[in-house]
Amino acid sequence: MMPDLINRNRPPAYCPGCSHEVVTRSLNSALQHMGVDANQVVIVSDIGCSGLFDTFFSTHAFHGLHGRALTYATGIKLAQPNLHVIVTMGDGGLGIGGAHLLSTCRRNIDITLLILNNFNYGMTGGQFSATTPPEAQVGSGFLNQIEKPIDACRVLRAAGAGYVSRVSAYQSDLAGEMEQAIQFNGFSAMDIWGICPGRYTRRNKVTYKTIQSAIDSLPPFRGPVSENIREEYGSQYRQKAGVQEPPPPLLKVKKRFPALFDERKEILILGSAGQRIITAGEVLCYAGLTCGQHASQKNDYPITVLRGHSASEVILSPGKIDFAGIAAPDVVLALGQEGIDRKTTLLNTFVEDTFVLVDTNVDIPDCKGIRHRVDFKAKKIKRQDMAMASLGILAHHQKLISLEMLEAALRIRFQGKALEGALALVRRAGDIA
Repeated sequence: MMPDLINRNRPPAYCPGCSHEVVTRSLNSALQHMGVDANQVVIVSDIGCSGLFDTFFSTHAFHGLHGRALTYATGIKLAQPNLHVIVTMGDGGLGIGGAHLLSTCRRNIDITLLILNNFNYGMTGGQFSATTPPEAQVGSGFLNQIEKPIDACRVLRAAGAGYVSRVSAYQSDLAGEMEQAIQFNGFSAMDIWGICPGRYTRRNKVTYKTIQSAIDSLPPFRGPVSENIREEYGSQYRQKAGVQEPPPPLLKVKKRFPALFDERKEILILGSAGQRIITAGEVLCYAGLTCGQHASQKNDYPITVLRGHSASEVILSPGKIDFAGIAAPDVVLALGQEGIDRKTTLLNTFVEDTFVLVDTNVDIPDCKGIRHRVDFKAKKIKRQDMAMASLGILAHHQKLISLEMLEAALRIRFQGKALEGALALVRRAGDIA
């Protein structure tokens, strides 16, 4: 038998008669019988009375937000696979963190979950939880009467947990059941029914015998779930990650050309979905890098990526860019009505020397700036090529970038036929302008 793992500086202190103390002592006995040292165990606790477990053991511990304990436990187990990771969670955390519970079941990561199920939110006033029976009297009025409680074990099995047990906190072999769950290689969960004397039993008659009788009346869950047995998540992850090709090195763009400006420049590209606005912004950033500028890009488009506005805010600066937002653009490419309409508030920031390249087929409100109008349709420039052609126009005008910078940027961004088409497009931009 290994040394006692109970924290002698802060021993368990629950309400008199609380089943949580029985579970605490049983978990200690299980760990002792397994012969594990304190530094081989981490207790990850939730909020509520079950959230006290991490302070009552002299082991590694992590205390997190309500319903989120399994997420922290997953990270700990993946980072430290040799640890025994044990999560304590009440029925409140079970309901609040339901999505995390399902994800952990699906992954089958080697974590042991102890659900301390006393059928109410004991910490906050005895309100109903996800497991409260509809006939119970609780501190939230009639609400539990109109909701169907979840059966934690059935949910666990359906979601893919490899080991599921429904037990009473008062059964004599609880420590042995815990040991089996902890030693299971995969996700194991125990739905441990117990008594909350501080809240629940003040209005509801619950005894050791009624708990056991209720458990006996339900389908049995006592250990491995045959249809869910499979390889543990962490071992699969490490195996597959170990044979992956290393990621490509970060792209390094060296300064090759002298810059055409020596102060921060803000560029606004406005269009619609399908006009490759974002791609043009990216190419412009690469062009800036070729002359030693710092570059940033901030994009704006809706969830419906194939429909709606598309806008890209690009900043090129000889110094570091601390703020990536545009206050007053120096260059504006107005190519699509939806993008223009999206950024109308920025039109008021234009000054007399703001360079505004406008497609003649869109309407732009009156604003300051130097207008350069292009009829892309008449020039037989396809809608999806307008943004790249506009960069070519800027390059031919020596506005921000040169043609050499732009071609270098295109070689970074494209290859093959896509590169050949882009180069041909920007080279004929002088005729378009």
